[in-house]
Amino acid sequence: MQIIFPGNKTRKYVFVGLLAVMLLLNVLAWSSTAFCDWYIGHVFPIWVNTYGRLTGLFPFSVGEWMIVAGVILVAVALGMVPWLLLFGILCLIRRRPICRRFFGFAKYFYRAFAWILLAVSIVMTLNCFILYHASTFSENYFPEQAGKTSEDYSTEDLLRLYNLVVTECNRLSETVQRDEEGRAVYSGDMQQQARLSMQRLGAEYPRLDGWYPRPKLMFFSDFMCQQYMEGYYFPFSMEANINQVMELMNRPSAMCHELAHLRGYIFEDEANFISYLACIQSGDDTFVYSGYLSVLYYVYRDVEKALKQDPTILQQCSEELKPVGVKEIVWQDAVFVSEEEWDRINGKALIDTETVDKASDVFIDTNLKVNGVADGSISYSRVVLLLLQYYSDSAKKN
Repeated sequence: MQIIFPGNKTRKYVFVGLLAVMLLLNVLAWSSTAFCDWYIGHVFPIWVNTYGRLTGLFPFSVGEWMIVAGVILVAVALGMVPWLLLFGILCLIRRRPICRRFFGFAKYFYRAFAWILLAVSIVMTLNCFILYHASTFSENYFPEQAGKTSEDYSTEDLLRLYNLVVTECNRLSETVQRDEEGRAVYSGDMQQQARLSMQRLGAEYPRLDGWYPRPKLMFFSDFMCQQYMEGYYFPFSMEANINQVMELMNRPSAMCHELAHLRGYIFEDEANFISYLACIQSGDDTFVYSGYLSVLYYVYRDVEKALKQDPTILQQCSEELKPVGVKEIVWQDAVFVSEEEWDRINGKALIDTETVDKASDVFIDTNLKVNGVADGSISYSRVVLLLLQYYSDSAKKN
């Protein structure tokens, strides 16, 4: 039997065709919310249930090592450029067999590199870029509140939300398990509990229903700490990846946050909000506590800002709405990384944390703005607006 491989012309047609399809999908995503909603409802789950299950078979983060391979590949591609110039000059002076062999290798390498780059672009389009232009969580589940902004809610609404979050944090800080040093501990299977919590939430919100992979702990968690990142959703491996160095109480909410992306909710504020709901409705004290802790800073900061703008608010509000004090143990539990871990991380880091953090901020902010998120990384804090919308909607229904 003779095997016929596609010729150069056929490969070019296929490449151009796939490139055109990828560009068309991006144009459709930017121009049609209905298309994006249909895609997330009918096509996106296929990638989660097939490719996501395949990568889920591996105990380590496949996406993390794909990034490492990608960095090496890009480094080789850039590193070959000076050699191309050098061998080009040698060929002009005198043709040598080694020049022909090198340019032959370079030809196949850069051709393969172009195909890999196209494949990555297609996967990112299918598993990430389209998701940015779909209907929001609030539009789907509490549409009457969806169009409202922070200005549509009173300071009393914000104080009521703040007191709810702080009161629960204070209460739950006394119920979670702790070791002899007073640090929170967890004796169960946290990754499995995160999956169950998200599945439970899916019974109430259909788009969240379905199969979830186990969140994976990342090998390069020290580097994640330098970026002040709790987790990553990798579109090219369909995995939820978690920083294993950060303090324990950050992990439940971070796991649910990354799993929320696997249901098509790519905006960070929405993933924060979904994680909050999944945790506080989980029935597990550690997860409930982590859920309230995950929004504590955002709510606290907004209340602090409101009080600075109008110091008379405290004199005008009722005793019930006076801000509740946050216990010291709560702030300790909310710490991202312990001082001991920071000393260890900074002591062996190849690049200082400040440089890594700034580069990470620029990358994340640029990526969000390119995908239509006008306020970039600031969008994380919009979870407070979602909380106000959610509790206002719940109050009206009750």
